[in-house]
Formats: sequence, C-alpha cells, structure tokens
Amino acid sequence: MKYVSYTHNGRSTYGHVEGDKVSDLGAIPGAPADLVAALKATALAGLKAEATIPFADIKLLPVVTNPTKIFCVGHNYESHRVETGRAKVGHPSIFLRFADTLNADGAEVLRPKSSTSLDYEAELAIIIGKGGRYISEADAMSHVAGFTCANDVSVRDWQWHTTQFAPGKNFPTTCPLGPWMVTPDEIGDLSAISVTSRLNGQVMQHATLDHLLFKLPVIIEYLSGFTTLSPGDVILTGTPGGVGAKREPPVWMKAGDLIEVEVSGVGILKNIIADEA
Repeated sequence: MKYVSYTHNGRSTYGHVEGDKVSDLGAIPGAPADLVAALKATALAGLKAEATIPFADIKLLPVVTNPTKIFCVGHNYESHRVETGRAKVGHPSIFLRFADTLNADGAEVLRPKSSTSLDYEAELAIIIGKGGRYISEADAMSHVAGFTCANDVSVRDWQWHTTQFAPGKNFPTTCPLGPWMVTPDEIGDLSAISVTSRLNGQVMQHATLDHLLFKLPVIIEYLSGFTTLSPGDVILTGTPGGVGAKREPPVWMKAGDLIEVEVSGVGILKNIIADEA
C-alpha cells in the first residue's frame, strides 16, 4: 500500500494511492487527523475509503508532516565514507534534523542567501510504525510502518563550520520526504533496493542497500538504545558516494536545477532548487 499526506480544496488530509487516484482517509468519521496520529492509534491498516480523488488534483505534503524525531545516519555507505576520508567506526554516526526542515515532493528547495554550497544526498528513509525502547535487531523490522525517499540536502559551508553537523542540516525546506510511504509488504529483498540521485538528468549517486555499513535493523536497535522510538519517527539511513562536495570541481545545486532521488520499489522524489528571497 502507498500512503500520502496532501492538501485538497484547502484541507490537509492523508490517504492511500490506487493508480492515478487517492483516497481521503481523514474524511472517515472518527478517523485520526493525520498519518502520524493513525500510526499512533494503530489504525492505519484498518482505515478503508475508495480512491476517488485524481492524483493530479492534490498538492503533496511531506509524507510525514509532524514526526517527533528525525534521525540521520552519516557516512553509512562505504563509498561515501571513503570519499569523505572518515575512519571506520563501531557504531552508527547519528545527527538530528528539525521537523520544520521537511519538504514535499514537487516543492522548491531554497538555496539560502548565506551560502552557495548546496549539496544533494539521496537516501532511503524508514518511518516507524510501532514505537519502543531497547528494540532488538531481530525484532527491529516489525517496528517499521514503511519506506520513503529522502533528500538530506546539505548546506556544506555551514555544516563544516565545526565538527558538529546541525547548522548545515537544518535550513528550512532542506529535507524533502516522499512522494509517499510504501508499506513493507510491497518491498522484496531489502538488500537489492537501489538508491540513486540525478541532477538535471545526470546520475550522481547510485548504490544498493547491501552496501550499507550499518543495516536497517542495526540502526533501529542502536537508536532505541538511547531514546524511545515513536510512531511517525523518521530515520534517514545514509547516502552513497558521489555527493557534490567531493567532486572535482565541486558540484553545487543552483536555482532552476532539478534534483531527483529514486529508491527502487518505492518511488521518485523530485524537487526544484530556488534562491531564497
């Protein structure tokens, strides 16, 4: 099943996608108000409504609009670790994003006035469905509601001000998430899923999940070891090598560029770059 968050006729809601149409699950009497609320209530799978709204008539929102937490895993593909010169580590490298950095498929990503070093990072994102603490690696995937595409857009000069990533990872609009959440039953062999970025049609990154240094269950176990995971929490699982900052010369995104993130079996996330007013 594919689920989207969207606006239609001035109203924010969520639904499932069937072909070129979308349902309105938020219109069901007594239904939770949004996708995260439906996950928290363990109600999503039981919500049924006919898909009657043309997909072309809706405006997508970030598939998760209000997560409690957004985790990002750094340097989690060997190709990216090597290109950045990072040492091998025994645990995942974790940093956090603010919820107000989230952006939708088809929306503009703003290049801030204070930087010209805007970079792409294609990633598979996990959406937590069942919360928990001290989740075991063996049980981790049962806590996953679904998967989506993410672009961990990075303002590199701000990221490199110190050894702390947070400033360069938390500018507004810099975390596109979507276009939808695909439930695990629609995904086959996770290790064969590929993650690709294209800038103006040119492939910049490409790798499969079998190249992850820390696999998805390991990440979930590690995160739940220091905090409680909640339904609707988002985990960006890392980006392959090929980022713009490590090319010669560097490739920075600029106004008018089209950046695409494709995760096989999930979908394609597309955004246009625009300059901040």
